[in-house]
Amino acid sequence: MIDRLNQFLRRAPAWPLYVLAPLPIAWLYYQGLTGALGVDPVKKIEHQLGLWALWLLIAGLAVTPLMRFAGLKLLKFRRAIGVISFGYVLAHLLTWLVLDVQFLNVWKDIVKRPYITIGMLAFTLMIPLAATSNNWSLRKLGALTWRRLHKLTYAVCVLGALHFVMLVKGFQIEPILYMLVILGLLALRVVPKRRRPASTPNMAAG
Repeated sequence: MIDRLNQFLRRAPAWPLYVLAPLPIAWLYYQGLTGALGVDPVKKIEHQLGLWALWLLIAGLAVTPLMRFAGLKLLKFRRAIGVISFGYVLAHLLTWLVLDVQFLNVWKDIVKRPYITIGMLAFTLMIPLAATSNNWSLRKLGALTWRRLHKLTYAVCVLGALHFVMLVKGFQIEPILYMLVILGLLALRVVPKRRRPASTPNMAAG
């Protein structure tokens, strides 16, 4: 089953992900303009874009564990997932800046509200990741430096989940579950892969 799925994934291009990525954003804004999101559409759009960003970050983080422990090869899609997640974080930020606070007291909010501070830090760390998610940067930086830089993804994922945990009021299980999933996926990176047992020699031979 996995082999057949990998064969399909090997032939599937990554570019359709970029084409499909803006559709949920456009749909959210359409719903907001048509009154389908209730009395506070801006908050609904802002929240949903943040969730999509977190889902995409988790999807990108899951690529390596899925390959190591399930044999599912999704590496060719990881770059697209990372770039698209940055796009959703940017859309989330712009919705907050332009439609929510309307550029008023932005710096004051960043400094005084810890969840905003954490969110802005995560966004700042994503900028060099998005800027270097191309073959030219990989050649210029070299594979080793490029891989080290892109380990910032781990910090971004933790900060993104922490932003959500700190944002909600009271005890809510959803953001905590996201944090646990992210920490679990990171922990899997240090778990040694179980080696296959050596094949039993054919006693009839020789």
